[in-house]
Amino acid sequence: MKDLPGYLQPFVLTVEGAADLRIERVGDLDFYRPASTARTGAILLVHGGPGPADLEVQPRDWPVFQGYATAIAQRGLVAVTVDHSLIRGYDQLTAAADDVEAAVGILRADPQVDPGKVGLWFFSGSGLLAGEWLDSRPDWLRWIALTYPCLATPPGVDELISAAEVIGKHKDLPVLLTRVGREREALAGPVAEFVSAGGAALDIIDVPKGQHGFDMLDHTEESRAAVTKALDWAIAHLGEEPAGQLPIPAVTTTSDPIPATTIPAPLRQPATKVAAAPTPAAKTPAAKTTKPQAPAAPAEPAPTPAAIPVPQQADSPAARVVGREHAAYETHDLEAFLAMYSPTAQLQLEDGTVMRGRRSLREYYGPRFDAGQCKTELVQRMLVGDWVVEQSIVHDSDRSPTPTVGLYCVQDGLIVEVRFLA
Repeated sequence: MKDLPGYLQPFVLTVEGAADLRIERVGDLDFYRPASTARTGAILLVHGGPGPADLEVQPRDWPVFQGYATAIAQRGLVAVTVDHSLIRGYDQLTAAADDVEAAVGILRADPQVDPGKVGLWFFSGSGLLAGEWLDSRPDWLRWIALTYPCLATPPGVDELISAAEVIGKHKDLPVLLTRVGREREALAGPVAEFVSAGGAALDIIDVPKGQHGFDMLDHTEESRAAVTKALDWAIAHLGEEPAGQLPIPAVTTTSDPIPATTIPAPLRQPATKVAAAPTPAAKTPAAKTTKPQAPAAPAEPAPTPAAIPVPQQADSPAARVVGREHAAYETHDLEAFLAMYSPTAQLQLEDGTVMRGRRSLREYYGPRFDAGQCKTELVQRMLVGDWVVEQSIVHDSDRSPTPTVGLYCVQDGLIVEVRFLA
């Protein structure tokens, strides 16, 4: 065990993985789900950084975060770990903030998560990301926890909002600090300033003999007691009863699929990838009811096609991501909507206008969300590889209801490209 690097040392608590514990990897996130499938609160575990130059294992695969996540799931909540950009260096701090924001959106849109009951738990270097959440304090954020945090931005690094400057701004937001007695000198001073500024707004768990990373380096009763207290605090402050739900729309497909020949080539894919793709009738057994499209005998009029559920399509990861984006759109939840997009996503409107990145999407959709112009009626859907192709009726403009075809490319759990066709 001593030959292992510090970050691969075992977690200080013994957490035997229950047979019914479910772990699901979604892009850069790992969901640890409890035995119960009931909707519940969730905790996002945010690792620190930067990592060592010879890093071989990404943080969500470190025993310490697997241990925390397993312990949380065993207590009946959903735990999520995320790999973010700070592991590559302090120059990635802004990118890391975007990564965490995206992770929050994916977490809150998960069908098993109560979107109004989320806690954020920051470790080590990710303490630099906590200030923005302490400052903004969204309604769904139940608490913030910081374990041996770094709270002072190193020289030469673009500074985000300082946690010490905004602690206590929202007096109804519980904040937990786990503080170690043998902290590094460079980190101890800013932590002391944070404690002084926080006053009664802070709950503190002290680990007098603990060092930075005590939850994987100091296998002592003191360490185990501190981690257990922190877990108890986190569970208690999320409460027990669900407070609300984010609707996840059901996915149905009509028996009349969009002809493959009408689907244009996506912006960044070979034209043949979409145009030459087979129709759903050739891809799935469920489409057998739609396959006969040859001229029918005129003796009896054909019935109007009815909406037929297609489980293979409804259950696909890409379709679920697009469904979560639609749910956020319908409820005018701008942050959850943006979180379903890659930070470098590009979107092309019917008139050829192209937007790139979450910032441009925020500028475009923000006023529309504020005005309540967000209603789309899904007519039919099909899947082509990473692409979700939808025919919809748009009701969110000054014009009459407008038929639209939307193409969504989903990779690693996020939408990377969208193209709308009138």
